[in-house]
Amino acid sequence: MKPTNKLRRQMVVGTLAAVIGMTTLAGGASAQGFFSNLLGGLGGGDRPLARMTVDMKVPYRVGTIIVSIGDARLYKIQAGGKAISYPIAIPTGKAFWSGVEPVSRKKVNPRWTPTASMRRENPELPPYVKGGDPKNPLGVRALYLGSTLYRIHGTDAPELIGKSVSRGCIRMYNEDVIDLYDRTKVGTKVVVTGKKFVTASIASALNDNGFGQDVFTANN
Repeated sequence: MKPTNKLRRQMVVGTLAAVIGMTTLAGGASAQGFFSNLLGGLGGGDRPLARMTVDMKVPYRVGTIIVSIGDARLYKIQAGGKAISYPIAIPTGKAFWSGVEPVSRKKVNPRWTPTASMRRENPELPPYVKGGDPKNPLGVRALYLGSTLYRIHGTDAPELIGKSVSRGCIRMYNEDVIDLYDRTKVGTKVVVTGKKFVTASIASALNDNGFGQDVFTANN
Protein backbone atom coordinates (compact mmCIF):
# COMPACT_ATOMS: atom_id res chain seq x y z
CA MET A 1 0.00 0.00 0.00
CA LYS A 2 1.40 3.40 -0.99
CA PRO A 3 1.68 6.01 1.78
CA THR A 4 -0.79 8.87 1.66
CA ASN A 5 0.35 12.48 1.24
CA LYS A 6 -0.40 13.07 4.93
CA LEU A 7 1.75 10.09 5.91
CA ARG A 8 4.57 11.27 3.66
CA ARG A 9 4.50 14.69 5.35
CA GLN A 10 4.60 13.07 8.78
CA MET A 11 7.57 10.93 7.76
CA VAL A 12 9.50 13.95 6.45
CA VAL A 13 8.75 16.03 9.56
CA GLY A 14 9.80 13.15 11.80
CA THR A 15 13.08 12.69 9.92
CA LEU A 16 13.90 16.40 10.07
CA ALA A 17 13.11 16.54 13.77
CA ALA A 18 15.44 13.62 14.42
CA VAL A 19 18.27 15.25 12.45
CA ILE A 20 17.79 18.63 14.14
CA GLY A 21 17.94 16.88 17.50
CA MET A 22 21.29 15.40 16.53
CA THR A 23 22.78 18.87 15.97
CA THR A 24 23.07 19.35 19.73
CA LEU A 25 26.10 17.05 19.58
CA ALA A 26 29.38 18.17 21.10
CA GLY A 27 29.03 21.79 22.03
CA GLY A 28 26.09 22.73 19.83
CA ALA A 29 27.23 22.71 16.20
CA SER A 30 24.60 24.74 14.34
CA ALA A 31 21.77 23.27 12.31
CA GLN A 32 23.02 25.25 9.32
CA GLY A 33 26.46 23.70 9.65
CA PHE A 34 25.09 20.20 10.17
CA PHE A 35 22.78 20.28 7.14
CA SER A 36 25.39 21.78 4.83
CA ASN A 37 27.89 19.12 5.89
CA LEU A 38 25.43 16.25 5.65
CA LEU A 39 24.22 17.23 2.21
CA GLY A 40 27.51 18.56 0.90
CA GLY A 41 29.65 15.57 1.83
CA LEU A 42 32.45 15.07 4.32
CA GLY A 43 35.23 16.52 2.21
CA GLY A 44 36.88 13.13 1.81
CA GLY A 45 38.16 10.62 4.34
CA ASP A 46 37.05 10.19 7.93
CA ARG A 47 36.30 13.83 8.74
CA PRO A 48 33.18 14.07 10.86
CA LEU A 49 32.17 17.71 10.83
CA ALA A 50 31.25 18.52 14.41
CA ARG A 51 33.00 20.12 17.37
CA MET A 52 33.79 17.60 20.10
CA THR A 53 36.15 16.71 22.94
CA VAL A 54 38.55 13.86 22.15
CA ASP A 55 41.37 11.96 23.85
CA MET A 56 44.71 13.39 22.74
CA LYS A 57 48.01 12.76 24.47
CA VAL A 58 50.67 14.91 22.79
CA PRO A 59 53.85 16.60 24.08
CA TYR A 60 52.42 20.13 24.02
CA ARG A 61 51.35 22.47 26.78
CA VAL A 62 47.70 22.98 27.64
CA GLY A 63 46.31 25.73 25.42
CA THR A 64 48.45 24.90 22.38
CA ILE A 65 46.63 24.82 19.05
CA ILE A 66 47.42 22.00 16.63
CA VAL A 67 46.17 22.37 13.06
CA SER A 68 46.14 18.95 11.41
CA ILE A 69 45.96 19.27 7.65
CA GLY A 70 45.81 15.47 7.50
CA ASP A 71 42.67 15.30 9.66
CA ALA A 72 41.16 18.61 8.48
CA ARG A 73 40.76 19.33 12.21
CA LEU A 74 42.04 21.95 14.63
CA TYR A 75 42.82 20.74 18.16
CA LYS A 76 42.89 22.97 21.24
CA ILE A 77 44.87 21.07 23.87
CA GLN A 78 43.14 20.69 27.24
CA ALA A 79 44.24 19.26 30.57
CA GLY A 80 44.03 15.53 31.29
CA GLY A 81 45.01 14.27 27.86
CA LYS A 82 42.02 15.86 26.14
CA ALA A 83 41.54 18.30 23.27
CA ILE A 84 38.66 20.21 21.75
CA SER A 85 38.50 19.15 18.11
CA TYR A 86 37.06 21.52 15.52
CA PRO A 87 36.41 20.87 11.80
CA ILE A 88 38.26 23.20 9.44
CA ALA A 89 38.76 23.99 5.77
CA ILE A 90 42.41 23.50 4.83
CA PRO A 91 44.87 24.88 2.27
CA THR A 92 44.65 23.49 -1.22
CA GLY A 93 47.45 22.19 -3.43
CA LYS A 94 50.56 24.37 -3.41
CA ALA A 95 49.08 26.52 -0.64
CA PHE A 96 49.86 23.74 1.88
CA TRP A 97 52.33 24.82 4.54
CA SER A 98 53.54 23.64 7.92
CA GLY A 99 55.36 25.23 10.82
CA VAL A 100 55.01 26.78 14.25
CA GLU A 101 53.72 30.32 14.75
CA PRO A 102 52.37 32.30 17.72
CA VAL A 103 49.00 33.99 17.72
CA SER A 104 50.26 37.52 17.17
CA ARG A 105 46.94 39.36 17.09
CA LYS A 106 43.21 38.77 17.55
CA LYS A 107 40.42 40.64 15.82
CA VAL A 108 36.64 40.72 16.19
CA ASN A 109 34.87 41.22 12.84
CA PRO A 110 38.08 41.60 10.82
CA ARG A 111 38.13 43.62 7.62
CA TRP A 112 39.12 41.62 4.51
CA THR A 113 41.40 43.06 1.85
CA PRO A 114 42.08 40.77 -1.15
CA THR A 115 45.69 40.59 -2.28
CA ALA A 116 46.85 42.04 -5.58
CA SER A 117 47.15 38.54 -7.05
CA MET A 118 43.56 37.75 -6.03
CA ARG A 119 42.31 40.87 -7.77
CA ARG A 120 44.33 40.09 -10.89
CA GLU A 121 42.69 36.67 -11.01
CA ASN A 122 39.26 38.12 -10.31
CA PRO A 123 39.00 41.84 -11.19
CA GLU A 124 35.43 41.89 -9.87
CA LEU A 125 36.62 41.51 -6.27
CA PRO A 126 36.05 44.62 -4.15
CA PRO A 127 39.09 46.48 -2.77
CA TYR A 128 37.98 45.44 0.70
CA VAL A 129 35.01 44.05 2.65
CA LYS A 130 34.22 45.72 5.95
CA GLY A 131 34.17 43.79 9.20
CA GLY A 132 30.81 42.37 10.18
CA ASP A 133 29.58 42.12 6.59
CA PRO A 134 27.85 38.74 6.07
CA LYS A 135 29.84 38.37 2.83
CA ASN A 136 33.20 38.86 4.54
CA PRO A 137 35.34 35.75 3.81
CA LEU A 138 37.07 36.09 7.21
CA GLY A 139 33.81 35.65 9.09
CA VAL A 140 33.37 37.03 12.60
CA ARG A 141 36.79 36.42 14.21
CA ALA A 142 40.43 36.14 13.14
CA LEU A 143 43.58 34.93 14.91
CA TYR A 144 46.69 36.15 13.09
CA LEU A 145 49.69 33.82 12.91
CA GLY A 146 53.08 35.40 13.58
CA SER A 147 54.22 37.83 10.88
CA THR A 148 52.72 35.69 8.11
CA LEU A 149 49.65 36.49 6.03
CA TYR A 150 47.96 33.38 7.42
CA ARG A 151 45.06 33.46 9.84
CA ILE A 152 42.67 31.15 11.61
CA HIS A 153 39.33 32.73 10.86
CA GLY A 154 35.61 32.26 10.32
CA THR A 155 33.88 31.99 6.97
CA ASP A 156 31.02 33.20 4.83
CA ALA A 157 30.81 29.76 3.17
CA PRO A 158 30.18 27.11 5.86
CA GLU A 159 29.50 24.48 3.20
CA LEU A 160 33.26 24.42 2.43
CA ILE A 161 34.34 23.37 5.92
CA GLY A 162 36.03 19.98 5.73
CA LYS A 163 37.38 20.64 2.25
CA SER A 164 40.72 21.67 0.75
CA VAL A 165 39.94 25.14 -0.57
CA SER A 166 41.99 27.91 1.09
CA ARG A 167 45.12 29.78 0.02
CA GLY A 168 46.87 28.99 3.28
CA CYS A 169 44.49 30.24 5.95
CA ILE A 170 42.54 27.95 8.26
CA ARG A 171 38.78 28.41 8.04
CA MET A 172 36.27 27.48 10.73
CA TYR A 173 32.54 27.70 11.28
CA ASN A 174 31.78 31.13 12.75
CA GLU A 175 30.37 29.61 15.95
CA ASP A 176 33.54 27.50 16.31
CA VAL A 177 36.00 30.34 15.70
CA ILE A 178 34.16 32.40 18.35
CA ASP A 179 34.59 29.51 20.80
CA LEU A 180 38.30 29.16 19.94
CA TYR A 181 38.84 32.93 20.04
CA ASP A 182 37.45 33.16 23.56
CA ARG A 183 39.73 30.32 24.72
CA THR A 184 42.93 31.66 23.12
CA LYS A 185 45.38 34.35 24.23
CA VAL A 186 47.85 36.33 22.12
CA GLY A 187 51.15 34.43 22.21
CA THR A 188 49.54 30.97 22.05
CA LYS A 189 51.62 28.47 20.08
CA VAL A 190 50.03 27.19 16.86
CA VAL A 191 51.48 24.04 15.27
CA VAL A 192 50.47 23.47 11.65
CA THR A 193 51.26 19.95 10.43
CA GLY A 194 50.28 17.33 7.90
CA LYS A 195 50.30 14.70 10.65
CA LYS A 196 47.07 12.88 11.54
CA PHE A 197 45.82 12.53 15.13
CA VAL A 198 43.25 10.48 17.08
CA THR A 199 40.88 9.59 14.27
CA ALA A 200 39.84 6.46 16.18
CA SER A 201 38.98 8.62 19.20
CA ILE A 202 36.88 10.92 17.04
CA ALA A 203 34.97 7.97 15.59
CA SER A 204 34.43 6.65 19.12
CA ALA A 205 33.16 10.05 20.30
CA LEU A 206 30.68 10.13 17.46
CA ASN A 207 29.43 6.66 18.26
CA ASP A 208 28.97 7.64 21.90
CA ASN A 209 26.73 10.48 20.74
CA GLY A 210 24.54 8.31 18.54
CA PHE A 211 26.28 8.66 15.19
CA GLY A 212 27.06 5.38 13.45
CA GLN A 213 30.74 4.93 12.65
CA ASP A 214 29.81 3.50 9.24
CA VAL A 215 28.42 6.92 8.27
CA PHE A 216 31.61 8.85 8.93
CA THR A 217 34.40 6.36 8.22
CA ALA A 218 33.11 4.81 5.03
CA ASN A 219 36.33 5.63 3.18
CA ASN A 220 38.65 3.96 5.73
